[in-house]
Amino acid sequence: MPRPRPRTARKNEPLLTVVVPIYNEADSLPAFLPRLISHCRGRDWNLILVDDGSRDGSSAILARYAKPPRVQLLQHKVNRGYGGALKTGIAAARTPRVVTIDGDGQHSMEDIDRMLGFALQQDADLVVGNRTGRRRPDRYRELGKWFIRRFTEMLMPLPIHDLNSGFKLYRTEQARSYLPLCPDSMAFSDVITLIFIHQGRLVLEHPVAVQPRAHGTSTISTRTAVETVVEILNLVMMFNPLRIFLPLSAACLAFGLIWGTWIVLLGRGVSVGSMLAIVTGLLFFAIGLIANQLAAIRMGMHARG
Repeated sequence: MPRPRPRTARKNEPLLTVVVPIYNEADSLPAFLPRLISHCRGRDWNLILVDDGSRDGSSAILARYAKPPRVQLLQHKVNRGYGGALKTGIAAARTPRVVTIDGDGQHSMEDIDRMLGFALQQDADLVVGNRTGRRRPDRYRELGKWFIRRFTEMLMPLPIHDLNSGFKLYRTEQARSYLPLCPDSMAFSDVITLIFIHQGRLVLEHPVAVQPRAHGTSTISTRTAVETVVEILNLVMMFNPLRIFLPLSAACLAFGLIWGTWIVLLGRGVSVGSMLAIVTGLLFFAIGLIANQLAAIRMGMHARG
């Protein structure tokens, strides 16, 4: 796919918008927000704070700090989810680049500068913050991330390591065009990265530091991992369903032929089970072809829209 000419900021216009999704982070905000706002204003960046229906007093704190110029507060009446908050923020961005960071104060402000410089130098469409320097990694969470990564690699090429990092710097126009394809859940980070990769965009990684969470608890759970796997399957079905149906078809056909040949060689006639496996394999192949055609039509309509 030919890469569109990158849009650059006009004179006196900001180059970057920082989007922060926030849900029940009242304990973290008083220490985190002043540093973030000062950092953005010092560099003439826009800042969008998305209150995703918080119920712990975060809304009042955000209203106190969200003062123009450059700082905008968007609020959801009800909780839409992590991805829903990011969609709202990215859709409202009006700068050539947009970066998303978490609202728990674990990310370093200086890493935004480094990622932006790296993205501009490499002309990258998406830069993923590869989280390093964790003092006490959660083994259970790391196992889940490992499984999701290996599962994804079975279905599509994956040139990056930290797939579900929330610290990402996008080319705004591209990110905005992919929002309708992304879920409102925590799987947003994984899915939008895979969309960029599948669409032939330049996706790179850059190391970022992660500080220990000072307040509150993470909302990531086993349910999050399951939802992510389901969304990845949906994404592959949308873009390249043959990656799922062809292996299933080949497995059924191979099993049916091997089993049926062995039964015939033993002089027991034709096995009903082997014939069923072969027919099932042919059905998987036919369904895969139809799904692939539907996926091509859907993506063509999305590109025109």
